[in-house]
Amino acid sequence: MTTQIFLASTLYGAVTLAAALDSGCFHPADRRLLLVANTATTPETTVPLDRMPGFGPVSRRFDAVLSWNDTIAPFHPGGWTPRPDDIPLWERHLRLLWGLGDGERIELVVESIQVAPALTVAQLFPDAPIDVYADGLMSYGPTRNKIDPLVGERVRRLLHLDLVPGLRPLLLAEFGAVPEVVPAEAFTKVVDELAREEGAAGQPEDGEGGVALLLGQYLSALGILSPAEEEALHVRMVRGAVARGHRALVFKPHPMAPASWSRALEREAAGLGAELAVWERPVLAEVLFRRLRPALVAGCFSTALFTASGFYGLPVARLGTGPLLDRLTPYQNSNRVPVTLADALLPDLEGGTADEVRDLAGLLDAVGFAMQPQIRPDLRPAAERYLAAHLSPGTLRYFKRRRLTVLGLPGGLPGRLRVPRHPAVRRLARRARRLKRAALGG
Repeated sequence: MTTQIFLASTLYGAVTLAAALDSGCFHPADRRLLLVANTATTPETTVPLDRMPGFGPVSRRFDAVLSWNDTIAPFHPGGWTPRPDDIPLWERHLRLLWGLGDGERIELVVESIQVAPALTVAQLFPDAPIDVYADGLMSYGPTRNKIDPLVGERVRRLLHLDLVPGLRPLLLAEFGAVPEVVPAEAFTKVVDELAREEGAAGQPEDGEGGVALLLGQYLSALGILSPAEEEALHVRMVRGAVARGHRALVFKPHPMAPASWSRALEREAAGLGAELAVWERPVLAEVLFRRLRPALVAGCFSTALFTASGFYGLPVARLGTGPLLDRLTPYQNSNRVPVTLADALLPDLEGGTADEVRDLAGLLDAVGFAMQPQIRPDLRPAAERYLAAHLSPGTLRYFKRRRLTVLGLPGGLPGRLRVPRHPAVRRLARRARRLKRAALGG
């Protein structure tokens, strides 16, 4: 027998899995199990995936739904990994608990394999082949952590939505994972099912100029912005949408965002002569695209901006990406590629059209190498070619001068000004300074 286990922690990911199944991306199996994980900081206070609106239509693609939180309680899914010596015991326990025979073939389909819980599940079934599906724009960036070859070498494919047509993902390419596109038509068809399940209750009226949908991301929870800075960013979204002539606004907050932000936006909109409604139910942004057909979708660097534009043909605009490119630390922060793509490809809400980017694939190769030179050393020649040909004040925003200097890339400081970064070199330099001071003192 063959059992396929699909791990999902977000509704967006579960919809992507459903679309992949509907479009024949997986060969037949005797059983298909959906393993859901709630990775919120405090899972007990958030709505789990299997109780979210719209989960019903998705779950019908699977023979059973299992809870990873219940399986490993009281441990947290985002932080627990087994001790190596305990892996055989855990595999035996899971096979018994989930009714998997000792000789039953297991195939895994997971997201974000660099971290728990996907990495944990992959470790607990050490003989299972793995397919990874991409949960958004991060698939276009390099793998953010070094993965144990015992896990990485088992990855066969990277399933992803074609959010940036023609752009090849960098994720897991170091293991030879083959990118495979999940058809957009299959994805939107599943979203249609969710929209019908959600119903029409609470749909705001479209006003003069059309509804503008504003997307919140809760970047302060990631430490990228402070709560005050993020609230100010949302206020700018309201002002930018009103300046474009929209008088009916809908704000879709992140499920974990504080309610005070929504109230501040309502006051700001009222002061500008507009009306803002807050969509409080935890639904996919794509469901709102389907139901509202907004005249504008605005956000920072959400993946939903790309599904809105590419899958639904809606006008989109981004805001705040410039400062974020500078604020993201360290440089290899996994949000860097999504921010770069939004900044390079989408028009600015306050400033009109986006600057034309030449050789987007080359830009991503260069950014990917600068982010993870040890994981993707093969990208160095491409990075050098791109920087030598295209580095300008407009493209330098996607890099850090210090990073280019350390890596010896075009655009770095001249050789005599470079600061050695290797710990051994720096120790020798400190020792030389001490000896020099001692000699002078003598």
